[in-house]
Amino acid sequence: MILSSKKHPRSTVRLYDCGATDEDCASLTLALRSNPSHLRQLDLSLNKIGNSGVTLLSAVLEDPHCKLEKLRLSDCGVTDEGCAALVSALRSNPSHLKELNLSRNKLGQSGIKLLSDLKNDPHYKLKTLR
Repeated sequence: MILSSKKHPRSTVRLYDCGATDEDCASLTLALRSNPSHLRQLDLSLNKIGNSGVTLLSAVLEDPHCKLEKLRLSDCGVTDEGCAALVSALRSNPSHLKELNLSRNKLGQSGIKLLSDLKNDPHYKLKTLR
C-alpha cells in the first residue's frame, strides 16, 4: 500500500466503504507510522476493521509526530474495547485530533463515558465527537 511519496505527501486518506478489514489496518498502520506527520484526515468509515483495527490505528495516534486532525470510523464494528484503546492512545499523546466520528458503532456506557471525559478535558483539542 502506497499512501504517498516523500515529495508528495497526502494530507487526506479516504478509504470509505472499500472493504478494508483489520488485516488491512495492519498494512495501513505500517505505512502511517513511517511518516505520520503529513496526514491530517483519515476516513475508514463503513469498513469492518473492528476493535483490532482500531487498536492498530491507535499506535499511530500515540506517535508524538502524529498531526491527525480528523478521524472518521463510523460503522466500523467498534465496541467499548476499541474505544478504550483509542482513548488510551489519545491520552498518552494529547494529539491534534479535533474531530472523531465513531457513530453507528456498538459503544456501550463505558465507551461513551471515556469519550465524553476526553472531550470535556481541557488538555485535548477534541471539539467534535460523533
